[in-house]
Amino acid sequence: MIVIPAGGFLMGSPTSEKGRYSDESLHSVRIAKSFAIGRYEVMFHEYDRYATATGHPLPPDQGWGRGRRPVLNVSWRDAAAYAAWLSQQTGQRYRLPTETEWEYAARAGTRTSRYWGDDPDRGCAYANAADLDGKRVFVGWTVMQCHDGEIYTAPVGSYRNNDFGLYDMAGNVLEWTCSLYDEDSQAPIQSCEAPAAGRQFVVRGGSWNDEPRNVRSADRHRSDPDFRDYFLGFRLVRELP
Repeated sequence: MIVIPAGGFLMGSPTSEKGRYSDESLHSVRIAKSFAIGRYEVMFHEYDRYATATGHPLPPDQGWGRGRRPVLNVSWRDAAAYAAWLSQQTGQRYRLPTETEWEYAARAGTRTSRYWGDDPDRGCAYANAADLDGKRVFVGWTVMQCHDGEIYTAPVGSYRNNDFGLYDMAGNVLEWTCSLYDEDSQAPIQSCEAPAAGRQFVVRGGSWNDEPRNVRSADRHRSDPDFRDYFLGFRLVRELP
């Protein structure tokens, strides 16, 4: 895991950012306490160890491979249960990141639309997302005009890291957070929230099948806590003393 220092940043996107959505209002946020976050997305081999130990069902890999590929087909509840199990096994406090922590870690001090800059067509060195390789299979896709070498998921760490040393903070799989979605992004809650009737959790980061506008640091998605799919995984935060 990588320790992320406390600090401030601008969360969201300016109105001039190409591809932005209306729920990305730009605002200043202060991260009051340092935290550690996974260098990589949680991998199949890590999640499979938990599933085998607890009798939890093994999520399908779509035939794309397990091992060091990011686990997918996991719900928010699955991810939260894994974090609780890992905490019990290690005596440390693991959890999903808040939405604010996630964007702060993804940006790594940058203010551009993506942590490599504003040009999505440079993204294939940094992210596994919809690209010219995928377009050979999914001909209707809007894609980055480059080749990332994968059609589906890639083993974690296959692309360049951001300035905090984190990999795949854009693309590969969308990542669960512990924040409930609120269209007013200017009121970030910097602590984890519990499931609530009729509410969805924020997911971040874009996935292997996301078009360029959805592979931006400010891009926000949301899903029901029981939802599972082949583009959705997670990474964990470890709380520091």
